[in-house]
Amino acid sequence: MFNSIEGKITAKTPDHVFIATNGLEWDISVSRNCSLTLPGPGTTARLYLHLHHREDQMRLFGFFSPAERDLFFALLKVESIGPSLALKILSGITCENFIQAVEREDLALLSSVPGVGKKTAQKIVLKLSGKLAMDDGESGTDHDIVLALTGMGFGQKESRDAVKAALREVMKGDLTKEEFEKELLKTAIKLVGK
Repeated sequence: MFNSIEGKITAKTPDHVFIATNGLEWDISVSRNCSLTLPGPGTTARLYLHLHHREDQMRLFGFFSPAERDLFFALLKVESIGPSLALKILSGITCENFIQAVEREDLALLSSVPGVGKKTAQKIVLKLSGKLAMDDGESGTDHDIVLALTGMGFGQKESRDAVKAALREVMKGDLTKEEFEKELLKTAIKLVGK
């Protein structure tokens, strides 16, 4: 499936970016924050993607970083939040501020985000508190293992913590790159299950 797209930006609005690649122009729904982060038309950019498929439509969502996409996926797990509302939330607050608000259980701040009322803010805190973590510059391998663990159903924060702990253990050994990656995954799975 799609992971990312790189191409020339042909146009952008606050909630859409149009990217041309090999003769095709893609219409990608983005958050306002993502649109503001991207350079202007005529420049090359990369977006991380999610294809949302329903019986009556297919829609491409784009994100400026894997962390923004991870937060989008986390929001989709909250009852009554669909892709459009998740994107609206990401337009109204930065990822870092959102995560801090959830961890502090700051219902007032969350409720002030367009599209989020008090009940939705409570649902967000109930579902996501303790499961989100800010991207603190992990390597590609670390990030892939975090994605694998969250794909198995573990929370974002516990997955990141397990990978950090596994790194400390695995770094002690003298391993090839391939052995290191396998051992890191195995150790992280062991630690996240505890």
